[in-house]
Amino acid sequence: MKTKVLFLIMVSACTLARAQSPVLDAYIQQGLKDNLQLQQEQLNYERSMENLAQAKALFLPYIGANASYQIADGGRKISIPVGDLVNPVYANLNQINSVLNPAAPQYPMISNQTTNFLATNFHDTKVRVIQPLFNPEIYFNYKAQKELTTVQQAQKKAYENQLKYEITSAYYQYLQTDQALRILNNTHTLLRELLKINQSFVANAKATKDVVLNAEYELNKTEQQIADNEKNHQVAQSYFNFLLNRELNASIIRDSTLAVPANEQQNISSLTNTALQQRQEIQQLQGGLRAGQQAIGLSKGNAFLPKINAVGDIGYQGFEYKFNSDQQYWLVQFGLTWDIFKGGEKRARTQQARIDYQVTENKMAQLKKQIELQVIQAHYEMEAARQTFKASQSGVKSAERSFQIIRAKYNEGQAILLEYLDAQNKYTIAQLTNSINQYELLRKAAALQKTINNL
Repeated sequence: MKTKVLFLIMVSACTLARAQSPVLDAYIQQGLKDNLQLQQEQLNYERSMENLAQAKALFLPYIGANASYQIADGGRKISIPVGDLVNPVYANLNQINSVLNPAAPQYPMISNQTTNFLATNFHDTKVRVIQPLFNPEIYFNYKAQKELTTVQQAQKKAYENQLKYEITSAYYQYLQTDQALRILNNTHTLLRELLKINQSFVANAKATKDVVLNAEYELNKTEQQIADNEKNHQVAQSYFNFLLNRELNASIIRDSTLAVPANEQQNISSLTNTALQQRQEIQQLQGGLRAGQQAIGLSKGNAFLPKINAVGDIGYQGFEYKFNSDQQYWLVQFGLTWDIFKGGEKRARTQQARIDYQVTENKMAQLKKQIELQVIQAHYEMEAARQTFKASQSGVKSAERSFQIIRAKYNEGQAILLEYLDAQNKYTIAQLTNSINQYELLRKAAALQKTINNL
């Protein structure tokens, strides 16, 4: 019972160590803050919020000042028959006055008037208010823009999840190349020790010079491997810093608390359900479906519903640029626009919106199947990596024990150089393979967490 409890504590400690990796977590947070592509996604989200603000502003009234002053001459003329209208009346009045009141002055005869159609020295200065009273296009456009902001936010979070995985994977790759260099440097130290021993054997006539030459060859071969791994190490360092938007040669802290994930039984069905609930791609398409519903409503509203606006003007209008009570005026208008027939264009737009909605539905169904497949693949790849790492751990122990035995025998002159080099090469390869398998397991575990959006 005590052994079982101790095992559970060790498993929990390993899991906790990985979950609370302070160095890696700090690097991830730095990447989320400084990564250029993520900053672009943030700007796209902010732009979608501004589009939403613009759509919301259409509900509010428009207020604007308009002023015009007109000077004109020539053009069409308007004839006003003032004389034809008034002169007969004046003539009758003059006849009546000549009988009843001869002393009264006579009314003069008036000529017909002609005036230019274009007014001159005329101004119209006003403040205009336009308020939409009923406009389905504004309403459904606002609803659609609101859903599109959720789509953009989900897209940003999806990239955050991908970036976390890329930073994690790049960090493991850096640590793996760093560990490979340590292994090769240790091998180089052993080979230098072997070279000294062989030189001593030759000096004491216990071996021929070929043992020295073979040791030098192995030493040179290891130096070539070190140079090649130095290149891989620098590339891994540069790529990791690139993801964090740092100087490519910036130093990287090694996290000594990293541990392989605990061997816990994980239910694929549970992992799949978690992924379907948490994956931002699902939420992105869900927002797209809701936006598609609003697009259908927008098309139907434009096809069957009117638009009603109220327009109000208040200002001054008249000849000469004056602002007085004689020129002051106000005006209120109500306008209705209703498209009765446009050759089936509106119906076609509505049908197009429905088709777009169905396309998004198909994408959703396909995405869910892809996520299910990704979870299955990531799960079994992690389990395979776990078994491979377990086998390589046993291989390291066996290769190390074999090398120690043959090394001791060689130092005592009981083993030949070929046996020593073979055991040493097997031990080095076993260590390198185990290192690769260790960090490959960590990467596969991170890939599974990325698949269920849980990094």
